[in-house]
Amino acid sequence: MKLFKILIFIFTSLAISIKAYSNEKLEILLQEGGKLLIIRHAYAPGTGDPENFNVNDCTTQRNLNEKGIVESKKLGTFFFKHKIKIDKVLSSEWCRCKDTAFYAFKGYKQKSFLNSFYSEKFAHKKLSQMKKLREYIKEWKGKQNLVLVTHYVVISELLNIGTLPAEVIVTDKSLKILGRMKLK
Repeated sequence: MKLFKILIFIFTSLAISIKAYSNEKLEILLQEGGKLLIIRHAYAPGTGDPENFNVNDCTTQRNLNEKGIVESKKLGTFFFKHKIKIDKVLSSEWCRCKDTAFYAFKGYKQKSFLNSFYSEKFAHKKLSQMKKLREYIKEWKGKQNLVLVTHYVVISELLNIGTLPAEVIVTDKSLKILGRMKLK
């Protein structure tokens, strides 16, 4: 019986999240500017980083597949179609994030504070990265929107939530979540 209640809770939570995606007020908030758009990279099959991972060699990494490329392009189309102004696009140095940023926005800058710390190899960087990320957000003064393309673990640490590939979490500068968006 306890397991049944847990499953009901999970499915109810998912239904609430899905309902929030259709919130038309989110578009208005994005058009106002001054928001953070924290995006988990688009779909890249698998989990974690391969044993031979090298940040400077995309052939050693998990990369976007066709589904991930399509998801990324849909993001870009949405922002263009709805005239959502972007101040800057920042990306993790991982190829799946850079590719998401490229297909969605064309231009981006790499920032190591958005890198994954999921694997043991990078776990020791977590505290310093999160400190630098929070400092960057605190100092950001843009009037348009700031896009951060990053990883599940970074978003989870920053906002204490889970995300889907290519999901956009919209926050204000104080990191209050204003909405979530996953394009179909």
